[in-house]
Amino acid sequence: MRVDGREITVAGSLLQPLIRRTSDIVRVALSGLFLVTVVAGSLITRNQWDALETSVSNIVGVLTPDQSNLVYICYGIAILALPFAILIGLIASRQWKLLAGYATAAIVAGLALSITDSGLSLPDVHLGVPERLDTFLGQFLDDSRWIGMLAAVLTVSSPWLPARWRRWWWVLLFAFVPIHLVVSTVVPARSMLGLSVGWFVGAMIVLVVGTPALEVPLAQAVRLLAQRGYVVTGFTVLRPAGPGPLVLSAAREVPHDNLIVDLYGQNQRSGGALRQFWRWLTFRKSESAPIHTSLHRAVEHRALMGIAIGDLGLASSKPVAIATLGRGWELYAQSPLQGRAITADSDDELSDNIWRSLAVLHANQIAHGDLQLSNLRIEDDTVLFGGFEVSELGASQAQLQSDIAQLLLSTSALCGAERAVRTAIDIFGSKAVLTASRRLTKAAMPSRIRNSVQEAGAALTALRDEVVVQTGTDEIKTEQVTRFSRNQIIQLVLLIGLVYVAYPFISSVPTFFSQLKTANWLWALLGLGVSAMTYLGAAAALWACASGLVKYRNLVIMQVANTFAATTTPAGVGGLALSVRFLQKGGLGTVRATAAVALQQSVQVITHVGLLIFFSIAAGTSADLGHFVPDPTVIFLICGAALGVVGTFMFVPKLRRWLRYSVRPQVKEVFGELVELVRDPKRFAVIFLGCGAKTLGAALVLWASIEAFGGGTTFVTVTVVTMIGGTLASAAPTPGGVGAVEAALIGGLAAFGLPATIAVPSVLLYRVLTCWLPVFCGWPTMRWLTKKDMI
Repeated sequence: MRVDGREITVAGSLLQPLIRRTSDIVRVALSGLFLVTVVAGSLITRNQWDALETSVSNIVGVLTPDQSNLVYICYGIAILALPFAILIGLIASRQWKLLAGYATAAIVAGLALSITDSGLSLPDVHLGVPERLDTFLGQFLDDSRWIGMLAAVLTVSSPWLPARWRRWWWVLLFAFVPIHLVVSTVVPARSMLGLSVGWFVGAMIVLVVGTPALEVPLAQAVRLLAQRGYVVTGFTVLRPAGPGPLVLSAAREVPHDNLIVDLYGQNQRSGGALRQFWRWLTFRKSESAPIHTSLHRAVEHRALMGIAIGDLGLASSKPVAIATLGRGWELYAQSPLQGRAITADSDDELSDNIWRSLAVLHANQIAHGDLQLSNLRIEDDTVLFGGFEVSELGASQAQLQSDIAQLLLSTSALCGAERAVRTAIDIFGSKAVLTASRRLTKAAMPSRIRNSVQEAGAALTALRDEVVVQTGTDEIKTEQVTRFSRNQIIQLVLLIGLVYVAYPFISSVPTFFSQLKTANWLWALLGLGVSAMTYLGAAAALWACASGLVKYRNLVIMQVANTFAATTTPAGVGGLALSVRFLQKGGLGTVRATAAVALQQSVQVITHVGLLIFFSIAAGTSADLGHFVPDPTVIFLICGAALGVVGTFMFVPKLRRWLRYSVRPQVKEVFGELVELVRDPKRFAVIFLGCGAKTLGAALVLWASIEAFGGGTTFVTVTVVTMIGGTLASAAPTPGGVGAVEAALIGGLAAFGLPATIAVPSVLLYRVLTCWLPVFCGWPTMRWLTKKDMI
């Protein structure tokens, strides 16, 4: 490379990667919104738009026909020359990949605007049509397909075009609308559709293909450094551009030490804007640094932090130049790095020096924010810092605590968890380390720090355990760094699910309340009491499955919250997860808690099937179970789907390994528990009676609800309906089986001859007693358990 008569050598590849810029993503979103707006406006207010266009055209259309033709011919020549100028430029520069995207954008936009109800329509050009300008050029340009193709190719070509050309050509294209109005050719609505489709197609192609960073302005960098007194003779690429900057080593004649030059292109750092915005949106205000309004401000902030830390004698380099170059590039030049690098195999005695240097930063209220070992260097007995992109002057307590947590993780890779925690306590004190250790989690630890340490998850766990041992605390409570905790998000999802499942019931509330006037309230109160007793049975069964290691009273309270979690999630998975979590908080290990819940469910299924067979036989011929047998086609479909699932698990290696190493041990433990249960009659009786009470209690509540509205069937029949109907409805995808349970129970009672005037209100009352009342009690109960740290 030759700059101002001097030959500048460049070693290494300057080829820039294909990446998706923030502007590419925003362009797709804006173009999609524009397209939806144009289409919706055309469909909803088409007549009003036509009238408005005609009115505006009559006002501004003051040119004579000859003048209009002259204006239109000049504009038409310019707009026709535009795509061909771009095409010739691409061919001359041999940018074949861009040429392919250019052609694809034009073809897709043209085809998209040619689709009609009868298929693809070709351009329909007629000469001598009095309503339009009597020129072939005018009729051709009036076609929205041409406008769409122009907008698409301009969008694809824009990242490669000089800024001045890009702006003028877009202005020329958008001038299509006012020029049409001036020459009294009313087609702006059609042209707006073409513009929106072309822009969206071009934006999608740019997003899919990616935008390469354009030519690196090294010549400008050489001239700028020369103005600062640094005459550069050559560049060596130290790190290619990517998510971060292009890092170069700039050689000089005198003195012979090299500068480190970081070149930030818009394609290298614009993605950080979205990450910063997402972090600001999801993390608490004290956890995220202020968002930089521009790339230049971000580079300037790095330089100012380098100066501030350099004044303390703790910076591994000092900034020598920052500047804005062409095409949005930013230059950050710094002096050569001092000292030697610190790596994972360095002497673990360095740990003390690292913590002392961090203490000096914190004493001056400076947070580094990126304390990975690659940003640390050692000179004599002093540890120096580098990389100040996320450093903060006047840092908050949260940022200072985050520094301590980051350095705990980084130094644990250097000298082990025990030495790292002990040194941190010696320098900062046990209280500060204990507070900072609440951030030793995946959410609070930045990904760049976790990625710099091997097996970061295990290291974080070891550090938390070591802090517990050395500080003598019982437990480290996790710091909430996000605006919403995981429990809050889960509760919000459950609440939304509750609204969803309750909506169909709300619409039938007026009719149901009018029917309640005729109900016998003594039977309804009996049903409510029996419904409450089922929670005692379920709690007893789970207590016995957990070998009595959890308090029975707490299990009864948990069953109420369990109703809310099970009702608001499909197939009751929320209730199972809540039970496992409760047992874990009660002192059981994860595997033991899962096995206890699985054991309860297994016994529940066995009890349910056994009672179903018994009561079906007891019902005799009066129980026509043929009403509950699905259609043979449905049975075949279910069997086929089941075989497909089995085949998928057998032929996919990952699923096979999951079955072997995750599911099989738990199933084996459940069968082992069942064998142990047979050998312990007392425990078996408690579990069996608890599960039986839950099943028979539900049937008794439905029978009491039917009696409340006049009765008309036996308890045996109701039990069969409850168990069969509940089993069929459990396969429904709706949370809590809402809709499916009601339909199955009403249909089952009708099959046994119960009139709809009794069956419908009885089932609704049954659902109120067993589902909706417990659900509304379960929400505050679940919040109480969360507050008490029991789930």
